[in-house]
Amino acid sequence: MSDPYEFLTRGDVGAAVDAVTGLDEQGRRSFADGLVAHVRRRRDNWWWNTAATALAVTAVGCLPTAAATAELLGRRNVSLRGADAELVVQVARARGVPWLAELATRLADRLRRGDPMDGWAFVAELVAAEKAAAPTGDQFVEGWLALMAWPPEAQRPVPLVDRLRADVFLDALVPRLFEVDGVGTRMTFDEFMTDEDHALPRALTRLAGEGRLDRTMLLDGCVSRLLRGDRPAALRAFVTLHGLLEPTAGEVDRRRGDYLRLLADAPGNVASMAQKTLRVLDGVEVEGLLDASRAVLVRPDKALVRAQLGWLDQLARRHPDRAAEIAEVVATAVDHPAADIRDRAGTLAARHGHVVAARVVIGVVGDDLPPPAGPLPAPAAITDPDELAEEAASLLSGPTTASGLERVLDAVVRLAGADRARLKDALLPVLRRHRTSAEEHPWDPCCLCGLLGGVLHAAADPVEAGARRGRWAATLAALRRRTPGGPSRDPRVPPPHRLLRARLAEIGDRVGAPQHPGLLAAPTTANGAIDPEVLYDRLALLGQRDAWEVDLTQALLRLPARVDEPLAARAAALGTPAGDRLAGWLRAGGLPTPDHQVVILPRQERRQSYYRGYDEPPQQRTHVALSPPEGVDDPFGLLTVPAGSVESYVGDAARLWPAVLPGYRGLVAAYALPDIASGADQDVSGGAAILPLLAECGGDGGPAVDLALAYGLGARHESDRVATVDALLMLAAAGDLDAPRVGAHLGTLAAVGDLTPNRAVQPLRDAAAAGAPLSIWRLLAAALPPLLASPKAPRGTPDLLSLAAETAGATGARIDVPGLAEVAARGGSSRLVAEARRLAGALDR
Repeated sequence: MSDPYEFLTRGDVGAAVDAVTGLDEQGRRSFADGLVAHVRRRRDNWWWNTAATALAVTAVGCLPTAAATAELLGRRNVSLRGADAELVVQVARARGVPWLAELATRLADRLRRGDPMDGWAFVAELVAAEKAAAPTGDQFVEGWLALMAWPPEAQRPVPLVDRLRADVFLDALVPRLFEVDGVGTRMTFDEFMTDEDHALPRALTRLAGEGRLDRTMLLDGCVSRLLRGDRPAALRAFVTLHGLLEPTAGEVDRRRGDYLRLLADAPGNVASMAQKTLRVLDGVEVEGLLDASRAVLVRPDKALVRAQLGWLDQLARRHPDRAAEIAEVVATAVDHPAADIRDRAGTLAARHGHVVAARVVIGVVGDDLPPPAGPLPAPAAITDPDELAEEAASLLSGPTTASGLERVLDAVVRLAGADRARLKDALLPVLRRHRTSAEEHPWDPCCLCGLLGGVLHAAADPVEAGARRGRWAATLAALRRRTPGGPSRDPRVPPPHRLLRARLAEIGDRVGAPQHPGLLAAPTTANGAIDPEVLYDRLALLGQRDAWEVDLTQALLRLPARVDEPLAARAAALGTPAGDRLAGWLRAGGLPTPDHQVVILPRQERRQSYYRGYDEPPQQRTHVALSPPEGVDDPFGLLTVPAGSVESYVGDAARLWPAVLPGYRGLVAAYALPDIASGADQDVSGGAAILPLLAECGGDGGPAVDLALAYGLGARHESDRVATVDALLMLAAAGDLDAPRVGAHLGTLAAVGDLTPNRAVQPLRDAAAAGAPLSIWRLLAAALPPLLASPKAPRGTPDLLSLAAETAGATGARIDVPGLAEVAARGGSSRLVAEARRLAGALDR
């Protein structure tokens, strides 16, 4: 019997129209039930182009309601980009569908957040055909903006202002621009044909000038959006639009209170706009301005604070009767982090009658950090199949964490050997629900999804285990033979990840052994480490049963890297091969220390004749290459980190590695260094998130950790810099921070342009304020010489000099800074020279 829905597989639009034409109500209901079942059971369940049109025609021709139709067409695997809305409207009218406008509204609410243009034109055509009110949901607004930025080919020669003037959605959607969070990031596009910047703000301003748009609505919208706040990048378009509108003195005066609020509380660029706008008024209420100034003068934005001090100076001259009160507010800035701001505030306060009391700073010699608390215990083991199913679902639907992965793997091994039938009932619904998350993603060589999904399938069903066992056995055999090019020897997969993949293959190959006590490598602390006594007890419990080879290897790598002869003797007394391996490991003290070499990798030119701006690799990168000591075998390649490419990047996978080697901080840092460096020299986000995990590890750091911290301090994204500060403070508290080496790398990288030093100023200031002023001063004393020796000091050098003067004065530690005296002795009054003199003066006291 032929499949009545086979035309959908072919994307046959004509057959779709024929299939739903002339159906009576009973036939329509029957056809609708079959359609939904067909879509759910299809394996190649992706719909686009003509297939999407055929599906939409069929759905509108037989489904009973707008809700049911939107549910089907709004699925993630249905793309309505390019679908023929006109044909859908014809079918709907032939059937007499009364809910086409409702369908448009429901589909508008289902537009994809990441790609709202997918289906936007289809929805817009339905709205136009029904002469319905424009949808105003967030995604419809974003899709409209995306269409304005990237119009259809036929409209590209038409200027944006002309397209907007004729657009049927203009009046409904422009007011929503000021209400949708984050939409400002889509408003910064250039004119398509001329590349004129700020195309949308310019066009809106012109339409307001013509009377096509209400100027008051635009101005009120800008101010209200800026008051509500958003990410700084999302506010820039509104600041630009506000500036182009050029509000008059009367318009500013009517919104004076709003501008004062923005001055005090808004992000830096918005506060600067409010400051400039308010200064056009002849008379600002002094009391309101002073209240706002108290908040402004403690902000870190130096340009904003400097301008506010100048404004207050003028205000005091204009109102001599209130000069003392104004001077008292000016004195608020004498505690500002920037030394030049402090000096300026003290001078102005004294000029207007407020004497700032001289302060004697009693420096704290040394850091004042709480002692490290040590790693937390590992989470409790999973003991129930339902709990395992819940944890597995969390692992498959979110980011993979080392602790979550280890809990699931250990529970799978124990529970599959205890009650496999119950485990199957708990796991199979999870695996069906997260099918795509449990499949291999071949474009990502570090992806664990397919291996993890295979382990869970094998634990639930012995038949699945048998079907996958050959592949797992081949992976393990290739690893044991060290076969180049084998599945575990992909050069894109770093050794710690290679070991993780081997563990998953071994577990999938062995899972289901009756009454198995669990994995030897299950961590006892949250950072992945194992207590040696616990591992000894596990081997004793294992008795004469064979230990799994990769499991035991991972367990040994999680032991503290130190010699323990008494425990080694007890392990040898077990009389088992696993006991002998443990004894030998404890007597050797773990892995040998690899040889380190700091190398500079140049960019390798690609075959293409151009670089795309968003993925252009850096000109060079400083890297740490590792190799095993002479005569030492390295079976898993764990001691080998070659001098590779500046473009290597593994993403979130690196966050699993500290738990693989919790006693070898320097090794993990060398593997992760390319990802960490990419945050500074390619503006990639998230690479430095591994640094706090590294700080929780044991073992020597070496040059890889020092370089990683230097790159992390220069990261583009604040989240990475915050993670770096956390790691730096943890290492300083434990006595494991080599501040001069970190500083030397920071200065050298900044001097040659491999990172931007002004990014490091605030994280270093935060670390000093958190209790590490001596460590930061030692770091800065090593960072400054290469910066001062540069023909042109990199941006941020004066700020680093200022922070160095503060920390040197606070700690009382005198450290020689080569090149400082020469810069301080230069003529002129540049900020670089002034800050160099300030540091030299602090060291001479």
